[in-house]
Amino acid sequence: MSTLQLSLAIIGGLLLAGIVAYNTWTSRRNAPKRAVPQEADRGTPGSGVATDRLAEPALRQDPGFDGGGSVELTPDELQALDRGTDPLSEHAVDPTEALQMPVPSFSVERRPGLDPLIDVIAPLQPEHVVSGDAALGALPPTRRAGSKPFAIEGLNEATQQWETPAPGQRYQSFQAGVQLANRMGALNEIEFSEFVVKVQAFADAINAAPDFPDMLQEVARARELDQFASDHDAQLAFMLRARQAAWSPGYIQQNAGRLGFVAGAMPGRLVLPATSAAGLPPLLTLGFDTAAALADDPDQSAIRDITLSLDVAQVHRSEQPFARLRDVAKALCDAMDGVLCDQNGHPLPAMAMDPITADLELLYDQLDGRDLSAGSVLARRLFS
Repeated sequence: MSTLQLSLAIIGGLLLAGIVAYNTWTSRRNAPKRAVPQEADRGTPGSGVATDRLAEPALRQDPGFDGGGSVELTPDELQALDRGTDPLSEHAVDPTEALQMPVPSFSVERRPGLDPLIDVIAPLQPEHVVSGDAALGALPPTRRAGSKPFAIEGLNEATQQWETPAPGQRYQSFQAGVQLANRMGALNEIEFSEFVVKVQAFADAINAAPDFPDMLQEVARARELDQFASDHDAQLAFMLRARQAAWSPGYIQQNAGRLGFVAGAMPGRLVLPATSAAGLPPLLTLGFDTAAALADDPDQSAIRDITLSLDVAQVHRSEQPFARLRDVAKALCDAMDGVLCDQNGHPLPAMAMDPITADLELLYDQLDGRDLSAGSVLARRLFS
């Protein structure tokens, strides 16, 4: 082979290697970012990382017939061993004392009851006390009149409290109600008539006499309430868009999880739970493409934008949800190399968020003035 042929072969090989390297770099650069595996913080044998005896949990052999089963000792228990004491004795609890220890109480939010502020209420007076089993058997099969929630409550003879009929209880009177308005609109004449039919059937079954309010008056009240709700219903949504490389679902979940987000009920939906009490609507919702979340290989799914939203009426103002939204958006943009945009994808400067804060404070005051404070039971029912 001549020198010229050898030179051309070398040059061709270098060009081919360069093309392969460039394609590999481009492919990796355009591939969606993936979640980073969590590495162990402790040193491993042979890793060259020095470990202290108190920093690395020791193994304690529990007694057993086969001599197996090891349990890790904590640093405090190791220190107890060094002092010549039994670490288990320090945590021993007398069985008698354990039985006398108070059981921690927990509170469950009561199901929202009927309220004349947002419900049409029709009293029902039976001729005699009705058992809870009989009332349950007479309830209509559905709990809606058209698009509006419908409910029947009984006045418990023992507790004198209004509640949903329950087995084994006795009720001296009842009341039926249908919601005046929700995000589906105001109660109309057809829905009111369906409400009357269902209540009349229940009343006939328990031998009670219903007292229905005037339909035209209640429909007019429903329209007024719906108009107020429409004027004060704020649902904020912002877009976080990737500057360069796209994101994988795992990468989004990992970064959102560091800020307190947990998986929602649907694929591609993460929620930031409320801090005041359990069972409340989430403070914020983060959403991305459902198809990407359900892909066979999510790591190869490229997501270029996610949505961060706040349902203002569902969260109490004391939670400062909009301030949390701004903090979360900034943290995600910094961590994921993204930019905050409006719903149309136009970048938003930081100063554009300040007027929204003032508008929300005014909205909160107006809801408070109508006894429909954001985050309250009535507000969550009305704005649903």
